[in-house]
Amino acid sequence: MADFTIYPDKELGKTARALADQIEHDGGHVLAVYQEPVGEHWQIFCLLPRTRVEASPYQRDVSPTHVKRLTDAVRRVDRFVDPIVVVSPKPGVYWTPNGNHRRVALDKLKADLVPAILVAEPEVAFQVLALNTEKAHNLKEKSLEVIRMYRGAEAEQPSSTEEDWAFQFESAHLITLGLLYEQNKRFAGGAFAPILRRVDKFLKTSLRKGLEEREERAGLVRSADEALGAVVVKIKKRGINHPYVKNYVLARTTPLTRARKTLPSFEQTFKRLKDNLAEFDVAKVRYDEIQRSAIMMAPATAE
Repeated sequence: MADFTIYPDKELGKTARALADQIEHDGGHVLAVYQEPVGEHWQIFCLLPRTRVEASPYQRDVSPTHVKRLTDAVRRVDRFVDPIVVVSPKPGVYWTPNGNHRRVALDKLKADLVPAILVAEPEVAFQVLALNTEKAHNLKEKSLEVIRMYRGAEAEQPSSTEEDWAFQFESAHLITLGLLYEQNKRFAGGAFAPILRRVDKFLKTSLRKGLEEREERAGLVRSADEALGAVVVKIKKRGINHPYVKNYVLARTTPLTRARKTLPSFEQTFKRLKDNLAEFDVAKVRYDEIQRSAIMMAPATAE
């Protein structure tokens, strides 16, 4: 094994030594065992066999465009300089919650080894996802990542609550949107996000029970989206076709006015929204009004 200094009287040091032995057994190479400078947690800088490194099951899907751009860049400079972050959920397996695009690029380049920083505590995999900045998330990617984390956390710690995982999930509305995107990858989450951010809060119940309520909330949003779709069809029949039309209609039918000090519940909000959509007068919609409204906001695309 590689020569390194470690302090066996510290529990995490013992864990790091065991992981270092595991890496060598798995065909990898330990380059350094050290304590990172912020929290002094044990980490291992190493080279891992490429075939043993996998994507974390909780993160977003790979972007083929980003992988191609990254692969071309690495090939052009003829070197790989940015180690990935990994955890080891069980011997012989290494998950990367931060670096999956780099991992896939090395797959395409058929590299034998992957430079990696192994975090000694596998339970911090969810927190490490927050450090994943190699490609900015859009709303769909982030929401799908959060619902996958939710399912993983529910399987491992079913009695924990959403509030316990607030740091990892970041925002409650991302959980609901994740369920919606799972069923429909083209769901216009950007149009509903402003409403969801205001009324969707973390639940105090266990994750197992919380998932049932999340499914109910997603159903309410889905029902409102169907009503919104019917309004959009009527508007298009009038010859008005604009990418911001969903945002425009929701802005005029939302029951959440800025003047309100007390917000209605999630259920009340979306039931009132659905009623407002049913009463919306499409005859008053003008293209130039939608155009003006779109100047300050992005269009609702299939994110």
